[in-house]
Amino acid sequence: MSVLNKDFLWGGAIAANQVEGAYKADGKGLSLVDLLPAGDERKEPLFNPANALNQQFDYYPSHESIDFYHRYKEDIKLFAEMGFKALRLSISWPRIFPNGDESEPNEDGLAFYDELFDTLEHYGIEPIVTINHFDTPYYLAEQYGGWYNRQTIDYFVNYATVLFKRYSKRVKYWITHNEINMILHIPYIGGGLIIKDTDHKEQIMYQAAHHQLVASSLATKIAKEIDPTNQIGCMLAAGDVYPNTCNPVDIMAALKKNREQYIFIDVQARGEYPSYSKRLFDELGININKAVGDDELLKQYTVDYISFSYYSSRLESGDDEVNKHKEAGNAFASLKNPYLEASNWGWQIDPVGLRVTMNQIYDRYQKASIYR
Repeated sequence: MSVLNKDFLWGGAIAANQVEGAYKADGKGLSLVDLLPAGDERKEPLFNPANALNQQFDYYPSHESIDFYHRYKEDIKLFAEMGFKALRLSISWPRIFPNGDESEPNEDGLAFYDELFDTLEHYGIEPIVTINHFDTPYYLAEQYGGWYNRQTIDYFVNYATVLFKRYSKRVKYWITHNEINMILHIPYIGGGLIIKDTDHKEQIMYQAAHHQLVASSLATKIAKEIDPTNQIGCMLAAGDVYPNTCNPVDIMAALKKNREQYIFIDVQARGEYPSYSKRLFDELGININKAVGDDELLKQYTVDYISFSYYSSRLESGDDEVNKHKEAGNAFASLKNPYLEASNWGWQIDPVGLRVTMNQIYDRYQKASIYR
């Protein structure tokens, strides 16, 4: 029987915008998620923010959440009782830079995370910290156009540098962006993008993603300069896409879908856009605007490890008529797999798919993985 290595980091994961609450406390600014209501009302501002963000709703979950901001000590104590050796968490960008474009950080926000890391250290729990977990300050989205504006790179790098210096020797494992591929599926929270119906959506999303990739490499460079032992990771929403049948057309369709989810990780882990990206960009009618030095930066400062979330596998057909029968499953729609049951949320339950995904990622990159 195989036994896990004693250094295996078993634990759990939370995100600031999902658990902290206290959305205006101690100088915190608005995040993208703070404008999202609950339940079915959430879908319109999430997927069509240009037409919905000015609406008023009765309940915004992130405003209070589980009040981790005030109750983190008792929550972390419970994590320790569960045997956690690691906790993946995120720092709220607008808690440190309320608008995002300030030159100096909010000391109250930094002090909160000082105390949080003290508590984790007390219980022997290793922090794995995401710098940007769907938490771009709303001000940057509204006033600058979010990550589509190259200036956001500078604001992110300033923010990341503050974190690296403040928490040096306390945090070893960092993740630059949560689920970077979600910018293609939920661009509002993935990139702070408020896209109008008349916009060239694909151009905006892929350009914004390029800026995130450059920001990640710059952050990696700075993190290593501050402390060479820092380990910097990337992160994607993973889940292997299976062909609907053994028809070669379906197999090719599944291959293309899998490439879509790995395209940005290819850049972060291998240091360059994959060969298939040129054809993809041509087909979409987009052109990535790069600054001088971008390609060299991406090549030189790749990540140390790959992290991913896994919820389910998916099915894809090469037949557009068949794909019309896809069922919603959170952000990813999929054809129904007759061999799998589904959760109440419509996510197909596929534990073998986790193993498939882990093997696919390691075979592709040969880097260590962290997953949730």
